[in-house]
Amino acid sequence: MKKTILGLFLLPLAAVTFIGCSSNESIATTPIQQPLEVEQTQQDTLKVDQMVERLLVMEGLVPLGEVPIPEDNPMTAEVLELGQVLFFDPRLSGNDEVSCATCHDPELGYGDGRAVFETIDGKDGARNSQTIINSAYYTSFFWDGRAASLEEQALGPIQDPHEMNMPLDELLIKLAGIDGYEELFYAAFEDGITEENIGKALAAFQRQIIINDTPYDRFLQGDRNALSEQEIRGLDLFAGKAFCITCHGGENLSDNMFYNVGLNSEDQGRFGVTEDEDDMGRFRTPSLYGITHTAPYMHDGSIETLEEVIEFYNRGGDDNPNKSIFMHMFMGDINLSDEEKEDLLAFLKTLGGEVPIFTKPNLPGK
Repeated sequence: MKKTILGLFLLPLAAVTFIGCSSNESIATTPIQQPLEVEQTQQDTLKVDQMVERLLVMEGLVPLGEVPIPEDNPMTAEVLELGQVLFFDPRLSGNDEVSCATCHDPELGYGDGRAVFETIDGKDGARNSQTIINSAYYTSFFWDGRAASLEEQALGPIQDPHEMNMPLDELLIKLAGIDGYEELFYAAFEDGITEENIGKALAAFQRQIIINDTPYDRFLQGDRNALSEQEIRGLDLFAGKAFCITCHGGENLSDNMFYNVGLNSEDQGRFGVTEDEDDMGRFRTPSLYGITHTAPYMHDGSIETLEEVIEFYNRGGDDNPNKSIFMHMFMGDINLSDEEKEDLLAFLKTLGGEVPIFTKPNLPGK
């Protein structure tokens, strides 16, 4: 009887002892693991904080300022209305079928989604239709910089026999004969329908097509939480190891300079304008604003995705014989890791922003 009672007493005691040992084991192992994880998190956070401090004082990283507007072309409501009408009117072309919006479609990031533009007779053109997003900030225009102002640029494709094929002197007569255009021009300009006023109206309209409120811009303006830690690491690579800022610096993420980045292409680029051998195959640095909306990339549209763009520069470009010297000096062997490529891509995607959409208005005479 005594043995039975003793056994009954010892059984729960053993259970309590077993549970207590198990609990002590758990408690003993937890403090060893948890502080290591916390310490690593704190170190990562410290690194990102240091990146933020460094990035916010870099001269090449600045938010967009106000759109530069020429004194002789104020953006009045009447000028903007006329510019929008002209931008979407296919009658500015020789066959009445091609408008500015044909190659600069608002739904396609103001590009056309093609590697190279389609000519007026349905063939492949020479170059990619560059988006007009933030074109107001450039100091020269077209891939080769052959136009000095947005007003001059606006008239180029209209006259080009491969694009809209419409001589300007004939266009003046054509517009004057369309009921409603004369009223629109005189409302916008004292001297009515002229070549200069066509360029001014189209340029003023394009100056509205701006992306300037991206997470990147908000970050530069002091919103630390606008970018995730991965995106901040990507920006740090952009401004450092990956050398993107070498060309894509400044308020529009373009230095407005011309480079041969090594693409295997027979296009003479800037040389066709200057006839300087050093400019062979060089093209103006494009802005990166709206970049997620404007594939494919490069002057010939030969790179389809941002991932491929990163790979191109990570290997130092291709072997064009006139490749710019900085590509040889700094970008021959960047060697980004897979994680770094993902971080850089994450940052680039923050530059996409929201594209301002303008739609086709009612056209005169229709």
